[in-house]
Amino acid sequence: MHWSEITLRLGAATLAGGAIGLDRDLRGKPIGLKTLGLVSLSTTTVVLLALQAADPGKFTDAASRVIQGVLTGIGFLGAGVIVRHGDRMQVRGLTSAACAFFAACVGIVCGAGHWPIVATALVLAFLLLTFGNPIERWLHRTLGGKHDPGKVDQEPRTEPDQSSEAGPHQPGR
Repeated sequence: MHWSEITLRLGAATLAGGAIGLDRDLRGKPIGLKTLGLVSLSTTTVVLLALQAADPGKFTDAASRVIQGVLTGIGFLGAGVIVRHGDRMQVRGLTSAACAFFAACVGIVCGAGHWPIVATALVLAFLLLTFGNPIERWLHRTLGGKHDPGKVDQEPRTEPDQSSEAGPHQPGR
């Protein structure tokens, strides 16, 4: 594999993961551009290593094992952004954890060089992240779900949504 192809794959993974992280950061969530950019870059790096060790054009058992290990390990990062809020059984951070997993998957696909899959997955992810909450609220109201996510039935929050020692993730900080 040539340097230009390696740079393309690593760069695309970093940008894709960073874009997912930027969405989370702009929504005040506990995971951001740098974290998900690094997740995607990391997974692409190990996939490229596994592919470099294989015969040109072949997807080997070693690459499959690397991908399995990455997807298992990413759960630990995801678990770190999921928190239980207060005494209630209210959980926060599941979407951010799912975004970490998605960034890892995008990194794997970038490493494998399957650009149509990367582009399609990113478009669908951003549609879901952008329009998911309004659609969910509408469906709850329409179908009469147990809990209307749009209805405020909890005490006002006094602490920030962030769970970072460095403070809130804010662009420019």
